Amino acid sequence: MSETLYIQTEQNVEVHDPHVYLGNIAKLSSSDEKVLSRNRGLLVMSIPKNEPGRYVVSIMDIIEKIQKKETNVDVVHIGEPDFILTYEKEKRQHRAWSWIKTFVISIITFFGAGFSIMTFNTDVDTSGLFTKVYEQFTGEPSDGFTELELMYSIGIGIGVVFFFNHFGTWKITQDPTPMEVQMRVYEDDVNKTVMEKYDREGRHENGD
Repeated sequence: MSETLYIQTEQNVEVHDPHVYLGNIAKLSSSDEKVLSRNRGLLVMSIPKNEPGRYVVSIMDIIEKIQKKETNVDVVHIGEPDFILTYEKEKRQHRAWSWIKTFVISIITFFGAGFSIMTFNTDVDTSGLFTKVYEQFTGEPSDGFTELELMYSIGIGIGVVFFFNHFGTWKITQDPTPMEVQMRVYEDDVNKTVMEKYDREGRHENGD
């Protein structure tokens, strides 16, 4: 009686060892512990020249390797037929350097966002609008530092927090933030592009 080995793979897997084993890139399940143990240690590939990068792996190649060694095992795969293996050398980074980079990025983001808001307000003449509204309702000239400017500044800050759905580690709701959604969309587009490039190069090499 044959055993069944279930393999689940993600669309993109990151590894730091140039020798890639099946247990490092996939979730395995089987009622036979010996089958699990043998296949967790199955060498899937060795990174060419130890060069970091993205490599497309076909699940069919993995199944073929398993079947050569496991004649009495039925392989059931769950996931994408091809997936991307991202190899990066493990970096040891000093804590102080991480804080410095975080600080620099925060400063750039802060002043960049402030500049964008100022150019928008200048473009639509927000200060002129506030001046006219203040004079219309109070009958007095505006000095540019009134309740309108104060409430507008506070409102921008609150609006940004609500729009991005988080402030630091605190989140308003459990939904993904707009930034997380956009990063996920970007990641999916990158994965799709890498796989399409791999398919085209494969067809070209085969003369199709």
